[in-house]
Amino acid sequence: MRRFVRSGAALLALLAALLLGGAGVASAHAALLSTDPAQGAVVAVPPGSVTLRFSESVTLEPDALRVFDPSGKRVDTGTAGHSSGDASTAQIRIDSNAAAAQGTYTVAWRVISADTHPVAGAFTFSIGRTSPPAALSGVAGVGAGTGPTATGTLYGLSRGVQYGAMALLVGSVAAVLLCWHGGLRRRGVQRLMIVGWAGLLLSTLAELALRGTYEAGSGLGKVLDLSLLRQVLGEKLGVLLAVRVLLLAGAGVFLALLGGHADSTDDPKVTEGADGGDAGESGALVAERRRRIGLGVTGALLAIAIAVTWPLGDHASVGLQVPLAVTLDTVHILAMSLWLGGLATVLVGLRAHARAGGIDAAAVGRFSTLAFWCVVALTATGVYQAWRGLGSWSALTGTTYGRLLLVKIGAVLVILGAAWMSRRWLALLRTDASADAQSEAEPETEPSEAEAEVLAEVPAAARSGQHRGAHDDGDPARAAQLVRQAKARQQAQQRKAREAAPARGMLLRSVGLEAVFAVVVLALTTALTNSPPGRAVAEQQSVAAAAAHGPVDVTLPYDTTGSTRAAKGKVTIDIDPARPGQNTLHAYLYDSGGKPVDVPEIDIALTLKSKNLGPLPVKLTHLDIGHYGTSDLELPLPGQWTLAVTVRSDDIDEATVATQISVN
Repeated sequence: MRRFVRSGAALLALLAALLLGGAGVASAHAALLSTDPAQGAVVAVPPGSVTLRFSESVTLEPDALRVFDPSGKRVDTGTAGHSSGDASTAQIRIDSNAAAAQGTYTVAWRVISADTHPVAGAFTFSIGRTSPPAALSGVAGVGAGTGPTATGTLYGLSRGVQYGAMALLVGSVAAVLLCWHGGLRRRGVQRLMIVGWAGLLLSTLAELALRGTYEAGSGLGKVLDLSLLRQVLGEKLGVLLAVRVLLLAGAGVFLALLGGHADSTDDPKVTEGADGGDAGESGALVAERRRRIGLGVTGALLAIAIAVTWPLGDHASVGLQVPLAVTLDTVHILAMSLWLGGLATVLVGLRAHARAGGIDAAAVGRFSTLAFWCVVALTATGVYQAWRGLGSWSALTGTTYGRLLLVKIGAVLVILGAAWMSRRWLALLRTDASADAQSEAEPETEPSEAEAEVLAEVPAAARSGQHRGAHDDGDPARAAQLVRQAKARQQAQQRKAREAAPARGMLLRSVGLEAVFAVVVLALTTALTNSPPGRAVAEQQSVAAAAAHGPVDVTLPYDTTGSTRAAKGKVTIDIDPARPGQNTLHAYLYDSGGKPVDVPEIDIALTLKSKNLGPLPVKLTHLDIGHYGTSDLELPLPGQWTLAVTVRSDDIDEATVATQISVN
């Protein structure tokens, strides 16, 4: 058994390292679709603002957007807000005076997805000319890291502990109220309840304290920052965590009442009657049943209220069929808690024999029935969750969410296999318990063959002088006493033989295997909540691809090495909608100072090398100072086209610049 526990602990340590070792900011749940200015764009004059568009609505913190000039100085002004009231956008104004320097600017962003997960990133654009971007450190979204590892690891650990503590609290209470009422007096079971309650309360408080630094991407030094805590308490998740803490305060009172109930049921007859035995309809038994019903209803309401705080702040709260998703997710959490927490309770009960206060075969059988219906509920709600989260079969292997789900299914199958073995050992244990009860109930009035042999041996023993007492010789009372002693020894030997049988020990091992993989399932559940669902990933990729294949807007610097004002500058090309068929093209030329400028000649050609098509010349019309265009650009095929622009600044000086554009 010790070797089994050590192996399980090693497995859990490895899994925890894989799941939490690189924890930082949660994987993206809201995808960045487009920016204005565009990533890598070179603009002639400082933009009045920077706007980002996401795949879903986002919540903006005070420092959601930060813009840094080439030297690393912030040039944004005011606070971030939504553009035109669109909750899927983020916008910040630029101080035109502070953004006077030419070069590459860095935009760092950090927002909260609709499902409460923070996401961060950065992009660059240039004013006038490109330059090395500023070297920024400690700014969320900038660089290879995705946030402080210590903060992310502790935050993820607090969420994982909450699932395990919820299972211990709800499962242990339900197990003693529904299956094994005598377990209320077992110290091991009482510890499970207290550990579950205290662990859930402390880990919830830890998440509440860490949430502000996790959202802001700051270090652990700001965990006690009250401004961050007030900010969190003003958000949806912060409110849900505060509600959970209040519910757990009520759960503490409930556990105190449950402990008092255990002290009031020390009478074994009452306990046996409550567990299904025949104690008669006495007044004490009726009162006992009423108390149990009251405690059961109160505990059920508290468990449901605590459980619903998870789906209201996670994947179930956004996307398809939100009311149904929240309801079924709550059922899933409760079924998981009843099953896995009950397993831990049974494991504690099996460590002692039934005669020493351990769980008996009948109680294990009742829990087995409860576990069966929990598995049915988990299967039904899990199938719905998988359909809602994946959206397609390809997402099962093509996304992190799908691969984690496959591993979780494998772990659940191991638990079900161990449960099947447990049922077989339970059947043997029931057989032994029935034989034990039958032998103890045999009447002592008629002597058995063994008793007759003892009766026959008593006078012989007396005649041989082995018993020298005053009443030994031929005394029938003494003979009957010897018979009873012999029978008691025989029954004790039979009980020891049955207890030495492997049924109870093997049941303990199989339930222990279930408990180990139950912890694995809880860890995988935590990882799933921190991963974007496959359906959301597919939708984000689709929207991002559509946005990427939208109108073309590119800016190219050129230098003809001439001496005129137009010899050096930039040309911006707009193609709309950049799809096969008829398109509109506009070309804008700017001198080195960013002012529009005309040139003697500008030629544009498009080539599709993969099809050996082109170059196709574009006939342009002069529309305004530095502005040329056409509305008759015909693109026959989709693909990666080469756009070549030739600018001639005088009779002999010209330059050709080129780039790749996508035509979808």
